[in-house]
Amino acid sequence: MGIVKTDITVSADGYLAGPNQSPDHPFGEGGLRLFDWEEDPANATGFQESPTGAYVMGRNMFGPIRGEWDLSWTGWDEEPPYHAPVYVLTHHPRDPVAVKDTTFHFVTDGVESALEQARTAAGRLDVHIAGGADTVRQYLAAGRLDELVLHIAPITLGGGERLLDGVGALTFDQVEGRSTPAVTHLRYRIAR
Repeated sequence: MGIVKTDITVSADGYLAGPNQSPDHPFGEGGLRLFDWEEDPANATGFQESPTGAYVMGRNMFGPIRGEWDLSWTGWDEEPPYHAPVYVLTHHPRDPVAVKDTTFHFVTDGVESALEQARTAAGRLDVHIAGGADTVRQYLAAGRLDELVLHIAPITLGGGERLLDGVGALTFDQVEGRSTPAVTHLRYRIAR
């Protein structure tokens, strides 16, 4: 069986989205600056990645729309980057949505159920917790995340969605690190 991992970009002040997230600003105001480092291949992690067999994400990661579903919103109008089943945590039921080779399943009975479904779909491959902040925090707080890869962008957002608020006391064992002027990459295993 694979591991449960996340791979996420945060600002130097710990935010993975800026303030005022909306359909027009899915990463909040100023949040797209987090990903400037991805434009230059010299900033790649160089970390060996194991294959992912399924993903879990929060409702806001699927689409920054809260409350009842706008059924015209599929989350990804072109080709989603996942190429595997995705389990979306939500309080609002919805039928699965298939976009190219990715099917989004909507899970209303909590993080453990979503993880169990993703593990079944992934088989021996890894399960990737894609985000957002609240979803990653729930898996960290529940002790269900094995590996955390952080890409720290050298910017501050000053507000928005923080990654580690409310997760309690955790210990991380750093297993890899790499830095460029545009980003610092860190891979941690969560100590048990």
